[in-house]
Amino acid sequence: MARRLIPLFDRILIEKIVPPAKTNSGILLPEKTSKLNSGKVVAVGQGGRDRDGKLIPVHVKEGDTVLLPEYGGTEVKLADKEYHLYREGDILGTLHD
Repeated sequence: MARRLIPLFDRILIEKIVPPAKTNSGILLPEKTSKLNSGKVVAVGQGGRDRDGKLIPVHVKEGDTVLLPEYGGTEVKLADKEYHLYREGDILGTLHD
């Protein structure tokens, strides 16, 4: 049975991007290569509410690549895959090519 997690409020479900350990030609890369702490947005909550009860929509959408803080988030395991839940305010920015 497959499960789908839909975040509540301003939370965002992210799958972290793991940098490759070796190049296409087979050269092993050292662990200290400059890695960017980033992830791909898998699911997004509907947004938070302000003091008047109005909905404040989330600014990122599914499929976006985002820059994440070094620490934080809640680890979630679904179907042998590891995801992380972050609040929208914890995400540092979006990455574009």
